[in-house]
Amino acid sequence: MKLAAYLAQGRRTFGLHTPEGLIDLGRRFAGRHADLKALIADGALDEARAFLSEPVDAREQDVTFLPTIDDPAKIFCVGMNYADKRAEFAETDPAPTLFVRFPYSQTGHGCPVLKPAVTHQFDYEGELAVIIGRAGFRISAAQAYDHVAGYSCYMDGSVRDWQHAWFTAGKNWRKTGAFGPWLVTTDEIPDPHCLAIGTWLNGRQVQDDNTAHMVHRIPELIEYISTFSPLEPGDVIITGSPGGVGKKRNPPLFMKEGDCIEVEIEKIGRLSNVIAREAIAA
Repeated sequence: MKLAAYLAQGRRTFGLHTPEGLIDLGRRFAGRHADLKALIADGALDEARAFLSEPVDAREQDVTFLPTIDDPAKIFCVGMNYADKRAEFAETDPAPTLFVRFPYSQTGHGCPVLKPAVTHQFDYEGELAVIIGRAGFRISAAQAYDHVAGYSCYMDGSVRDWQHAWFTAGKNWRKTGAFGPWLVTTDEIPDPHCLAIGTWLNGRQVQDDNTAHMVHRIPELIEYISTFSPLEPGDVIITGSPGGVGKKRNPPLFMKEGDCIEVEIEKIGRLSNVIAREAIAA
């Protein structure tokens, strides 16, 4: 089952994505579940599944996609989590590298990703996002998948000349992270560690890997993060980018205004965005 958050004729809602279009769950639930995060928190995924046979309410091209989870309480990002990426950056620390994103730094599928006006080093990073479905604290790796609602694509845009050892300043510019197009529930992806993952810049593939090559796997990440931070429904863990990032190419390859950046993950779909220049108020 695929679940998306979007605007339909200016109204915020969420629904089921099907090959024919979108089934509006916000309207059908009539306030019982306010948004996709609430649906997950209320344990109502089976309620949503019951509407899969209903007629669609909108075509995909007639809506504006929001980030899959528009207002997560926490977004944890994992750095240096693929073997090729670690080799590119000469990373040797065995512990997971973590940093955070804030919700305002996200945008949805098909919406502009904003290149900050102050940089010429805006880099792409295609990643698998994990959406937490059930709250937990100090979750064991053996129980980790019981706390997952589903998966999505993420383009974790990086402002390299503002990204230092602590990462935060390079990762939290407005609308630099794209999240979508939708959440795919775990029943459709029983093993998230066998998925092809790739990134395309203007139609050229620039990252090509498989989630099997994650250094720290999803159960380990959930156990590690939940040791110090309780996890809540709708929290997001972005699991790291493969090698091939623009900063480590010769010559470097960075995103610029007008570029099309796409992240595709097997069994999930393709997240597509055009790069726009950040507007600076006079």
